[in-house]
Amino acid sequence: MADYKHTLNLPETQFPMKAGLPNREPLILKRWQQNNLYQKMRENAQGRPLFVLHDGPPYANGDIHIGHAVNKILKDIILKSKTLSGFDTPYVPGWDCHGLPIELNVEKKVGKPGVKVSAAEFRKACRVYAQKQVDGQREDFKRLGVLAEWDNPYLTMDFNFEADIIRTLAEIVKQGHLHKGVKPVHWCVDCGSALAEAEVEYEDKTSPAIDVRFTVVDNASFEAATNSTGTGKISVPIWTTTPWTLPANQAVSLNPAYDYVVVQTADERLLLAEALYESALERYGMTGDVIARCKGEDVEGLLLQHPFYDKQVPVILGDHVTADAGTGAVHTAPGHGQDDFTVGLKYNLDVYNPVASNGTFLPDTALFAGESVFKANPLVIELLKEKGALLNHVDIQHSYPHCWRHKSPIIFRATPQWFVSMDQNGLRQAAMQAIAETQWMPEWGQKRIEGMVEGRPDWCVSRQRTWGVPIPLFVNQQTGELHPDSQQIMEQVAQKVELEGIDAWFESASSDWLSTDAELYEKVSDTLDVWFDSGVSHACVLARRAYLNRPADLYLEGSDQHRGWFQSSLLTSVASTGKAPYKSVLTHGFVVDAAGKKMSKSLGNVVAPQKVVNNLGADIIRLWVASSDYSAEMSVSDEILKRTADSYRRIRNTARYLLSNLSDFNPATDSVAIGDMLALDQWAVDRAYHVQKDIIAAYESYNFHLIYQKIHNFCAQEMGSLYLDITKDRQYTMQKNSLGRRSTQTAMYHILEALTRWMAPILSFTADELWEYLPGERNESVLLNTWYQGLVPLTTGSVDEISLEDWNIIFNIRDEVSIELEKQRSAGKIKGGLTAEVELFSKQDSLSYKALNKLGDEVKFVFIVSAVTMNSVDRDDDGLAIQVKPSEHARCDRCWHQTPEVGHNTTHPELCDRCIENVDGDGESRLFV
Repeated sequence: MADYKHTLNLPETQFPMKAGLPNREPLILKRWQQNNLYQKMRENAQGRPLFVLHDGPPYANGDIHIGHAVNKILKDIILKSKTLSGFDTPYVPGWDCHGLPIELNVEKKVGKPGVKVSAAEFRKACRVYAQKQVDGQREDFKRLGVLAEWDNPYLTMDFNFEADIIRTLAEIVKQGHLHKGVKPVHWCVDCGSALAEAEVEYEDKTSPAIDVRFTVVDNASFEAATNSTGTGKISVPIWTTTPWTLPANQAVSLNPAYDYVVVQTADERLLLAEALYESALERYGMTGDVIARCKGEDVEGLLLQHPFYDKQVPVILGDHVTADAGTGAVHTAPGHGQDDFTVGLKYNLDVYNPVASNGTFLPDTALFAGESVFKANPLVIELLKEKGALLNHVDIQHSYPHCWRHKSPIIFRATPQWFVSMDQNGLRQAAMQAIAETQWMPEWGQKRIEGMVEGRPDWCVSRQRTWGVPIPLFVNQQTGELHPDSQQIMEQVAQKVELEGIDAWFESASSDWLSTDAELYEKVSDTLDVWFDSGVSHACVLARRAYLNRPADLYLEGSDQHRGWFQSSLLTSVASTGKAPYKSVLTHGFVVDAAGKKMSKSLGNVVAPQKVVNNLGADIIRLWVASSDYSAEMSVSDEILKRTADSYRRIRNTARYLLSNLSDFNPATDSVAIGDMLALDQWAVDRAYHVQKDIIAAYESYNFHLIYQKIHNFCAQEMGSLYLDITKDRQYTMQKNSLGRRSTQTAMYHILEALTRWMAPILSFTADELWEYLPGERNESVLLNTWYQGLVPLTTGSVDEISLEDWNIIFNIRDEVSIELEKQRSAGKIKGGLTAEVELFSKQDSLSYKALNKLGDEVKFVFIVSAVTMNSVDRDDDGLAIQVKPSEHARCDRCWHQTPEVGHNTTHPELCDRCIENVDGDGESRLFV
């Protein structure tokens, strides 16, 4: 028996079947770095249209987590796809380097500033610590395959950046948006500092809910105002969950438009909102009758006795009073609440705050001096009992603001702070206009940020910290006015900071900046909110680097940044330039586990990107990111990543199989013109052409999960289950240089050129590895190219040619035939397709008959059977009958088809006529399949 294996064109490639990503990716990454691939991409793109995605800076503290990985990979996918689309895509990564978390970690190492070390030494230690964190995170981001200007990132602690923060603040001062005021701000007693809106999160807390009597001072005036009579003392009950704020009470607020009732109980009269009086009486264990009604505005100005201090407070009116719960009367302390502060301005109330920065009452606070505010609650309640002012007390669980760093409850506390005003010079209105002119993706992002900006209070930008950019202002000690030369002074400070860093301000004396009038001015020692630092990166990076532009084309961050970086960037940009810093804003959801729960070390469901990279490879994380619909929450777990790895293998194996059939293919000499290719090969190129159009459109609209689906389905279905399966016979058995073989090789070459590029933004390591093995001359990386232009749509010029509609009919029939073959195989009647013959029965004028008839005898190659017979029959419909039977003929040892010719040739008795022609003759000829 002769061995004909050497006459076959069997697949051959050095491209590894086993990816081995954890070991292979670092080698590819090293090559990228040695060859300076990012810089070559930039040089290669010179003269192209610019696309700038501005990086929102992660905080320089701790290892990166899976959320960081998602964010950076999404940005990298966008920029690489834009490069392939013909753009110049510089990418400057950044880090947020000032602020409290770094201070807290450095305190553990060197002690508190001003105690164990000087403030200057402390800031130096913070700088060293932050740089170490940046270096660690940078390596992790690189390992994920993210290409960027890693050697020249922006750091908010760089001297130039710190100087430009000051310059941007100076411009905001110049535009009239900054003011100083005593306002209640979110205050963390653990931080000892004010908090920004974005630093506050809401968690459940158990608090005492109390109802307290505020007794009317002049009964006659009350009776006249409410047109009532009755007996006993008259009280206006309030309901609060913060008893500790009662020492700061300055008034009781009613809603001017609400209906209120005077209720006569056994021995007193109570003024309550009509909508709430029955539930209030039930809480108090009282019964009573309504003896009068009035509006809230009817009792404005009446005086009430404070429940435990010897002072009287007025009834005032405010729309912030609701009838959701309580009594319809609100205890008002302008020093401890934003609504209270606002209504207090209208009535010129004292903004009294008896609480120190550490959360204890000041020494001159009557009855509670030195007590912690939260520990004072039971003391206040006990005092109210003694005074006969407590109507009810229960503990309730409710949503309460907490510090996002310490996870501890915060307080509202009025302190002198610097604010960017939303309204004093039209910032709110200008910001709303800028929002309307920006593209928000998804669209709901616009409504979200509009709601936040529309209702937000002034932005408290001052902090009482050590490691932060200064607010370099001088305030007149008598008038409170800023120094008239503030703009010039701030520029001088900025110039000095460029050389020496922020110590240039903190370690200086007033006389270093002011000449004759230094003793008249107070030097501000506050630092800026870190959200201001990152928020002005548009000025410090986009406007500073000549190869970038402002506004950026795109900002991309998590959906929590509508209240964070998106908003701080918007407000600082509009306040300083009048325009938004971005043209479009894209958001992604948070990462959760397979059950939809947040990642938590305590739950043990954290998926560390470093671990996944070491076990599976960065391309598996990248493929998981791309396959997830990031507009919502993104689920990840070991099982989900395992499934992702399975999908990766399907894509890799398809690419490898295509490559293995091109081992002897030279595109320069062996390519077949598209019009001369076999019909099936033209169909395959057409499919790739349309898939590429869809993929490019999906990249343009940032719908990466659609790209994953398109690539996976193309590899698994159009290629794996159809084209590659059908063309094996032709590829393996026809003569090496035959038109039929070179035709399919040409199609495979075109498809692989395109597929490698489709993969490149997502599976960057794998695509670049694949690129090295592709035949033909090429540059060093797939990322130095644009989308492949060699794909052509299928065109048919005559009825004899096979159209797309014909192919769809043929492949649908193939599916039906495959079902019948499987039935026969399961029944043990055949061993596989090539052991069977198929008979088809259909009307001669049916679409099925016409389409199949165009292929002639080559239909059998589509079905992968040894013979197909078409029978014309009379039917009432255009349906098709299929009959499968085992072949009775001998098997060809070379192609495995069972045909009657096997054994007739004495030279090659084991072969069919077709294989004999391919081995010894001029070669088989095919037209279609």
